[in-house]
Amino acid sequence: MPFKRILIANRGEIALRIIRTCKEMGIGTIAVYSDADKDSLPVKIADHAVHIGPALSYKSYLNLDRIMAAIKEAKADAVHPGYGFLSENADFAKACEEAGITFIGPSAQCIARAGNKSSARQALMALGIPVIPGSEDILTSPDMACALAETVGFPVILKASGGGGGRGMRIAHTPEELREAFSMASGEAKAAFGNPDIYLEKYITNPRHIEIQILGDTFGHYVHLAERECSIQKRYQKLIEEAPSSFVDEDLRAALGNTAVTIARAMGYTNAGTIEFLVDKDKKFYFMEVNARVQVEHPVTEMITGIDIVRQQILIAAGQKLTLKQEDIVPKGWAMECRINASDPDDNFMPCPGRIESIVFPGGPGVRIDTHIHDGYMVGPFYDSLIGKLIVWDQDRPSAIRRMKRALDEFDIKGIQTTIPFFRKIFLNKNFQKGDIDTHFLDNL
Repeated sequence: MPFKRILIANRGEIALRIIRTCKEMGIGTIAVYSDADKDSLPVKIADHAVHIGPALSYKSYLNLDRIMAAIKEAKADAVHPGYGFLSENADFAKACEEAGITFIGPSAQCIARAGNKSSARQALMALGIPVIPGSEDILTSPDMACALAETVGFPVILKASGGGGGRGMRIAHTPEELREAFSMASGEAKAAFGNPDIYLEKYITNPRHIEIQILGDTFGHYVHLAERECSIQKRYQKLIEEAPSSFVDEDLRAALGNTAVTIARAMGYTNAGTIEFLVDKDKKFYFMEVNARVQVEHPVTEMITGIDIVRQQILIAAGQKLTLKQEDIVPKGWAMECRINASDPDDNFMPCPGRIESIVFPGGPGVRIDTHIHDGYMVGPFYDSLIGKLIVWDQDRPSAIRRMKRALDEFDIKGIQTTIPFFRKIFLNKNFQKGDIDTHFLDNL
């Protein structure tokens, strides 16, 4: 047993997901919770739970002092940060290291290199990795942004340097739009990640969003677990993911995988991470960012490879050698994931907090539900609207689409608005069924 007690510094479905793997490994689990989550499923299922403060995330899940106090109180010997919140916070990883607590993820130094989007760009440009034209460092003023935009050409996109998930992103087509977007993007980045730094890239029109899951141990051994297609997005928030991608052929898959491993090795990356790319219609790809954490969409990779990514994270963090060999990783079949959000697609995906009156979950062969909700669960206004993920697997893409359609028809949540009806429509769309998609697919419906 690599650890005795792991504290999960997160909430919701990802906290429950991590708890389940820990229990299967015989590891004790500690949940943390805010006032809003005192009756949540992770709190009930974990072996122990520690209260960390009020509902507002900056007073609880983003409060480094409270999290560290919880780790000490619970006598945890390791912490898993999940995704979001403090998962890509180098100060958190460093505080754990200094306290003698194993951080299940990259080292603080690695997070500072890989998790900071602007510094990662600089390092990879020096290696000749294809990156989207843009700033080589953080932007310090709207004037600096406008001067750079004139060089790379409009349209451009502003991005948060210290995080992802669509937060702190703004597209600008003119200098006037860019000046207005600058303060908005910086403010949103500060609120979401505690870091207002932003950088600028040339905006690539109608690309595919393709990402590669990698694993790396502390002995210099790396593997990639093939690609995920994440092109179905709204306001840079992924909604549907699949693995593999219908657009990626064997040559492109090899090139993306090898490039991802080269990037990870160059950064000295350890544990699980994701290297994200934009791929144009001619299959020319550009490095976009490194996500130094487990991804929301990791289940589709697990479904086609049979590899428990959270288990691998824990084993790597415990200092064990990665036993997986690249030649042994042979993806099978097709997996798709729908992010079930408490939001209203007919009202620009606005969050819809409220109490769930009843739920009917889908089931049957090849169907997986990752969620923390239950009958009577109160979806609050304090956190991301994600309340679960519906994942299916089948032998090929058409079969996976049919299985997802069947599962969505079975899925019923009463009391709040969700994205389930929206997904039912998407899976009936002929262009989606043909795989004719890009990051603007939803904008063009």
